[in-house]
Amino acid sequence: MKILAVSDMVVDQLYSEKVAERFKDIELILGCGDLPYYYLEFLVTALNVPLLYVPGNHDPLYDEKKNACHAEGGCNIDRKLERVRDLNVAGIGGSVRYIPNHANQYSQTGMYIRLASFLPGLAWKLKRSRHGLDILIAHSPPRGIHDDNDQAHVGFSAFVDFIRIFKPRYFLHGHTLVYKGNIVPPLTRVGPTTVINVYPYRVLEI
Repeated sequence: MKILAVSDMVVDQLYSEKVAERFKDIELILGCGDLPYYYLEFLVTALNVPLLYVPGNHDPLYDEKKNACHAEGGCNIDRKLERVRDLNVAGIGGSVRYIPNHANQYSQTGMYIRLASFLPGLAWKLKRSRHGLDILIAHSPPRGIHDDNDQAHVGFSAFVDFIRIFKPRYFLHGHTLVYKGNIVPPLTRVGPTTVINVYPYRVLEI
């Protein structure tokens, strides 16, 4: 399976009438946050494949009850697990808090609390499926892996523990900018998990 993972920046090569020709083998789109919904909706329409995504710190707060603030044709999997074409894909959105009371920003403790509310259901569903977690998509990186020193781009300690416990095959994230030179290379192995910064996009073959 070929997967298109995107985050943070609209790319002209993708936001093009020729995207279906250039990326004709793509079977799944994964969004790692901070992308305008019109861009995600365009990709879904042009490639005609499933889209799973999580919100970034610049995205509006998703209202699940009203089904508002979301990308049409896609599925927001923040703290959810979806099975797509034999792959178990989970998601966790948001960044570390650097603006008080801002949507999709959390303290280190706050992210542990968010994960704690999600992990029992995740563990049960994985056990029921008799299949491990293939991909975790996040907006922010794990702390100490692909993150930065400034307040807005520190990674989450909770993600380090998540990787240690659940051992996903892939942990995909955005948020930190490769061109700043702080990420060389944007791919790191942590035990059986491959952590990948997909900013602004990356094609994976699984």
